[in-house]
Amino acid sequence: MFLRQSSRAVGRQELWRLSRRGVHRLAPTATATTTPSTTSSPARPNPATSRVSPLAQKQPSTRRAFHATRDLQTIKPVLLADIGEGIVECEVIQWFVEPGARVEEFSPLCEVQSDKASVEITSRFAGVVKKLYYDAGEMAKVGKPFVDIDIEGGSENKEVEALTPPEPVSTPEGKQAIKAEAIATSTPQAIAPEIKQSFIEAPWAQETPTPSHSPVSKPSGKHASLATPAVRHLAKELNVNIAEIPGTGKDGRVCKEDVYKFVQARDSAPTPSPSAATPGVTAAASAASAFSPNATVSDVQTETTVPLTRIQDMMFKSMTRSLNIPHFLYTDEVDFTSLVELRARLNRVLSKSGLPEGQVKKLSYLPFVIKAVSMALYKYPILNARVDLDSNANGKPSLVMRSQHNIGVAMDTPSGLLVPVVKNVGSLNILSIAAELARLQSLAVAGKLSPQDMSGGTITVSNIGSIGGTYLSPVIVEKEVAILGIGRMRDVPAFSTVPGEEDKILRRQICNFSWSADHRVIDGATMARAADVVRTIVEEPDVMVMHLR
Repeated sequence: MFLRQSSRAVGRQELWRLSRRGVHRLAPTATATTTPSTTSSPARPNPATSRVSPLAQKQPSTRRAFHATRDLQTIKPVLLADIGEGIVECEVIQWFVEPGARVEEFSPLCEVQSDKASVEITSRFAGVVKKLYYDAGEMAKVGKPFVDIDIEGGSENKEVEALTPPEPVSTPEGKQAIKAEAIATSTPQAIAPEIKQSFIEAPWAQETPTPSHSPVSKPSGKHASLATPAVRHLAKELNVNIAEIPGTGKDGRVCKEDVYKFVQARDSAPTPSPSAATPGVTAAASAASAFSPNATVSDVQTETTVPLTRIQDMMFKSMTRSLNIPHFLYTDEVDFTSLVELRARLNRVLSKSGLPEGQVKKLSYLPFVIKAVSMALYKYPILNARVDLDSNANGKPSLVMRSQHNIGVAMDTPSGLLVPVVKNVGSLNILSIAAELARLQSLAVAGKLSPQDMSGGTITVSNIGSIGGTYLSPVIVEKEVAILGIGRMRDVPAFSTVPGEEDKILRRQICNFSWSADHRVIDGATMARAADVVRTIVEEPDVMVMHLR
């Protein structure tokens, strides 16, 4: 009797120890635990099952559930990375891929345009594109998925065939079939099937069979309708549908030369006479004439809503914020006569120096003005500062002084006004500034400025005089306290300043400098003294030689 009770006690201890070990190991999936206080006395063990305890019978299934592994996810969402300081969204300009396309690591996926520049986004993975979250023209959020890529998948045969351009067809029957398919699928608008069919079967739409040796038109590539923002802006100005232009660039992309050739061919095409025109062509011509300038002018005023372009939207936001700054204007006349002579001498030297290709071979006046502004900033560093309203714990505004002179330059481009930045002007000479301006100008015209080229400015120079205008009132750029506007240079008569020749009238080249400053932190006297330093350096450009770095 004593042995039986001892074996029962040992069994209870063993069962309690096993239950504690099972609870410790299986805590995430266990639904109930067994404790010594709640464990009932087991019945007399059956010889057939005495070697297997109830807990041991349940343990294998519980362990299988604990060690089960979930399926691995092979579709990776690609997040839109931060492409610039303070940018939270950007516009998708064009896609280089489509669902089902195979991409490699670092392959370009799309081109986006932010408030500052257009950037190509590349793939982080190699795989097959499964989903595009945005269409061209929509706004994509930074940090959110914009494309899904299957990193384990591969292109199916049907998808490969859909992405492969068809072989050229030379038979009349094949051409007719291709024409019918192109008419049915090329226009995204919903065209009624009966209209499509009547268009295909119309007598004037039938193409006469050509000899088999006639050349076949080159099919457009998969990127035929894609182009840089500058090319798309040019096509819009010339009233040309870019999808109709045969591209000669990579994968059939449209270049500027393609647009000009297309417009030249369109303008030089003979206009059919009304007597020889067919009914369909006559209807199309009459519809087009309704939008021509020679159409009848209506007495009713009409208004058309046109959405802002991306550059205009950027200007709307930034200028709205800038006009919260209290501006004051200061203008002065600057004599460019000595600078004109110095520039002419330096350009003669550069033309004979035999510089390698890509180097600056002709100087403009702008590098000299930018250098003069940088030299004035050493004496008046407050013009290189910015106003900080939020960082102080006490809520009081403060000035943040900046050591480098990063001078923004306003540029007129086909896409609109852009302000790239010449970095660290204080450490550059005139040739280096001119070379950097040439690089930024070429990138701005092509729409390829990076966010680094557009950020970090401390003061801005706007050379509106290259287009026209004598006086201007420039608007201060956000996070800056001053801006310089350069007017048009003109020849004026002036009295000589040489002692003894004060009555002599000379020809002088005069230019107006217009300054705008933040009147919250810069007073008129400071602005006048700083502007006088710039004027003195420009009027006596030999002073720059003493400050070369």
